[in-house]
Amino acid sequence: MPFRFTGFTDEAERSLDGQISTLREVGWSAIELRLIDGKSICDFTDEEWKRTWDRLQKEQIQVVGFGGQIGNWARPIDSDFSLDIDELKRVAPRMRQAGTKFLRIMSYPNSESNPLSRSEWRIEAVRRLKELAKIAEGEGIILGHENCSGYGETPEGFLDMVEVVNSPALQLIFDTGNNSLHDNNTEVTWDYYQKCREQITHVHIKCAKPGENGDDFVTCYVDEDPVQERILKDLEATGYDGWLSIEPHIKAAIHAGQDVDDSGEGRVVWVNFAKGLEGLVSEIG
Repeated sequence: MPFRFTGFTDEAERSLDGQISTLREVGWSAIELRLIDGKSICDFTDEEWKRTWDRLQKEQIQVVGFGGQIGNWARPIDSDFSLDIDELKRVAPRMRQAGTKFLRIMSYPNSESNPLSRSEWRIEAVRRLKELAKIAEGEGIILGHENCSGYGETPEGFLDMVEVVNSPALQLIFDTGNNSLHDNNTEVTWDYYQKCREQITHVHIKCAKPGENGDDFVTCYVDEDPVQERILKDLEATGYDGWLSIEPHIKAAIHAGQDVDDSGEGRVVWVNFAKGLEGLVSEIG
């Protein structure tokens, strides 16, 4: 089986020490960085980054990606674009230093207070992404657009957007649970996957199932979501040999303000999720 394993360990522990320890517990040696002690890795000062990078080097932990804030649920289409430009320019040298190429972004959800028409939304989202992609090309990194918030939250929106932006620096990070949770239907995830398979450069694993009343979907483990096996089998069959990065969202969901606590429950969930994914991959292989 060609897959390699990593994940957002900030859903297991807040501190860097705890996150490294969690990786050791499951026998992994690669991390996707997002929050450390509640602060975005993309907002770190130079000194904070130096301490973090020195520790990761000492522990021989590979950095697979940065979980960025560009165009995400907290930065809608009418947000200050300079924040995104500044973030990209700040993190790009650190990404090169760490030897990682993926900066997770989204594509600007429409404004809730002053929504644009879909055509206006498209024009502005594309304008911003074109400027960001030009910078990313020069920096030698990839803007990995996650199928979550923004104009590219649907396969049609993403394919339209990526065609118009027309940059090798804009690619797809496919999350295997977001669309299921948004639309309460795992087939929507499968549809996005099939339509955009050729654009996938990196994969986040998240799982969903109907809630207790059979209505709104909730996050779950891999053995509870049948679309996970379908996607993994197809990824293998179509030659994907990259990372599977876990983002369980079961005990912690950063976008919802649900941070990991000190009870240790988040770590137990993360470790069990990781082992469940390894088990499913082993069965497929």
